[in-house]
Amino acid sequence: MPDQVSAFQLVMGGDPALFAIVKLTLIVSLTAVFSAALIGIPVGGVLALSKFPGRSSIIVAVNAMMGLPPVVIGLAVYLVLSRSGILGFLGLLFTPQAMIVAQAILVAPIIAALTRQTIEDLWIEYRDELNAMHVGPLARVATLIWEGRFSLVTALLAGFGRAAAEVGAVIIVGGNIDGFTRTMTTAIALETSKGNLSFAVGLGIVLMTIIVLVNAAVWMARRAGERWVG
Repeated sequence: MPDQVSAFQLVMGGDPALFAIVKLTLIVSLTAVFSAALIGIPVGGVLALSKFPGRSSIIVAVNAMMGLPPVVIGLAVYLVLSRSGILGFLGLLFTPQAMIVAQAILVAPIIAALTRQTIEDLWIEYRDELNAMHVGPLARVATLIWEGRFSLVTALLAGFGRAAAEVGAVIIVGGNIDGFTRTMTTAIALETSKGNLSFAVGLGIVLMTIIVLVNAAVWMARRAGERWVG
């Protein structure tokens, strides 16, 4: 019980060290989701509306990547960014940028897969109308992405939830360096192992609050979409 009380005091008191970790986590995760969206939404749209050899294989690969163990992605990024790796000359290993890359790779398949399903469903609904208007392929993708924007917001929020809760990949490529690459999840793991339970619980409270708010935002986005369509 004393640990829980101390944890609430840290949170309510605005402990600088705790909220510096929260700030870094939000910056890294939001940037990763934005980067993943720039890739995942167009890829999902193209996969939904295009027919080309190997399309089914790519869809299977994208869906499979949604379930890849984060530590595998972390290891792959580590090998690429290490000194002996292809991009080692950039010096990104053990930096926030490396964590953003790892999280973006984890989130992009989620956004791409959900976007593809959303666009395919909308294509069935609007196909006749778009064909009658002789809308081109790229315009079709753009139109259906706009029509499905509320569902796509849900996909982005789901991706953020995955990124914010990630620990395996970011600890491999970020190194969990105090004041530089330490996120909420890696800090919780470290502080728990050190026996500093009040700090770990405080971070856990903030993380759970963020996840709950994200899920509430997903629910409200769906309701807004339903009202808009209705």
